[in-house]
Amino acid sequence: MSKKSIYISNVFNRNYNTTKRIVINRGGTRAGKTYAICQLLAKWLLSGEIRRGQHIEEGVASVVRKTLPALKASAQKDFESILDEWGVLGTQVTKRIVDREYIYKKRRVEFFSVDDQQKVRGRKRNILFANEANELNYQSDFFQLNIRTEDLVFIDFNPSDPYNWVKLELEDKRAHLEKDVETIKSTYKDNPFISDQLAKEIESITDPDLRKVYVDGEYGLVKGLVFPKVNIIDQLPKGLRKHGLGLDFGYTNDPAALCECGLHQGGIYVHEWIYSTGLTNKDLHELILQAGLGKRKIYADSAEPKSIEELKRRGLFVKATRKGKDSIRYGINLIKQYPLFITATSVNLLKEQKLYKWHSLSDGTFTNKPIDNFNHAWDCVRYWAIMNLQKNQGVLASG
Repeated sequence: MSKKSIYISNVFNRNYNTTKRIVINRGGTRAGKTYAICQLLAKWLLSGEIRRGQHIEEGVASVVRKTLPALKASAQKDFESILDEWGVLGTQVTKRIVDREYIYKKRRVEFFSVDDQQKVRGRKRNILFANEANELNYQSDFFQLNIRTEDLVFIDFNPSDPYNWVKLELEDKRAHLEKDVETIKSTYKDNPFISDQLAKEIESITDPDLRKVYVDGEYGLVKGLVFPKVNIIDQLPKGLRKHGLGLDFGYTNDPAALCECGLHQGGIYVHEWIYSTGLTNKDLHELILQAGLGKRKIYADSAEPKSIEELKRRGLFVKATRKGKDSIRYGINLIKQYPLFITATSVNLLKEQKLYKWHSLSDGTFTNKPIDNFNHAWDCVRYWAIMNLQKNQGVLASG
C-alpha cells in the first residue's frame, strides 16, 4: 500500500474500536456510514486486521444488499474507489469482475444481493456487511446470513421506520438478551468528506420529521411523503409506451436532473440518468449522447427557454413542458394515478422520494402543496407526465 495519507472519519474509528459481534450503524443522510465500513473492509483485506486487536488472517467478507444494481452503485462503488485511491487495485488486489470479488493473499471481499439465495443460504463467511439493512427481510435474508457468519456483522441504514426489524429484533431484543449488539449513531457532522454545500442543504431541512431521521439519525416515522410507496426494480423493461425523458435544469445550488420514463403494464417506470450540479448545456448534451439517448423526446422546464433552444440547436429533440395554474399539484396527481417502479441505481430519485413531502401546518396537518425541495428528479418525472398522461393536451398557464 502507498505511503500517502489516508483520511478516516470518526465513524471509522468507532467501528474499528467496537467489541460486539453485531455493530449497527444508524445515522442520518451523508453520515459516511457505508464509506467508513468499506474502508474498514479494505484495511482488513490488505492487513488481516478487522478491528483493534482482532485479526482474521484468512477468510471471506460478504457485502450484501437487497438488489445487485443498488449494491454496485453504492457499497461496491465506494469499496473499489477506496482500493483505487490507495493504489492497490490491480497491483496487490486482484479483482474478479464476474464474481464481484476482490482478493489479496488468503482474504476475499465479495459482493452479492439477497436475490441470489444460493449465496444467502450457501457457504459461510467470517464478516458480513448488510448495506441498507432495513431493505432486507429479517427471517429469509438477515437471519440466514447471520447464522452463516463466523465472526462479526456490520449493518448500516437510515432509521426512517421505528418499527423495522433492525430496531425490534436487534436493538430492542438481542442487545438485551445476548448483549452482543452495539449501535453507533452518526450524522453528517461525523463525515469529514462532505462538501460545505451539501452540509448546508442538509442543515436547511426544517421539517421536524425529516430532521429527526435524516439530520439527527434518530428513529422517526416520516409522514406526509408526496410519493409514499415506490417499487424498486433492476432495470427498465423493454417496450415502454409513451417513452421519453424529463429534464430539469440546474447549475450552482440545484442539480440538473434527467430521468427516463415510460408506461408498462399499467405502471410508470423511471430510471435516473443525470443528477449533478455545475453542468452546462454543453455538458448535458454530451452526457445525453453518451447515454445513447440523443434521439429520445425530452420534456424540459419551460422556464428555461434559452437552454431549451441551445439544446435544440445541438440536435436534441427538446420540448418545453406546458405548465399552468397548479401545474405542480396537477403533475403530481397524474403520477399518483399509477404504480411507480424505479430502478435501484436511481439513487438520487430514491433519496428524494424519502424526503419530498407535503407542507404541514403548525398543528401537523398536511396541506395539498408540496415543499419546494428534494424535487429535482421528481420534476423530471412530472414534466414527462404532464406531456404524456394528461387527457387534455391543451396549453396550460403558469406554475
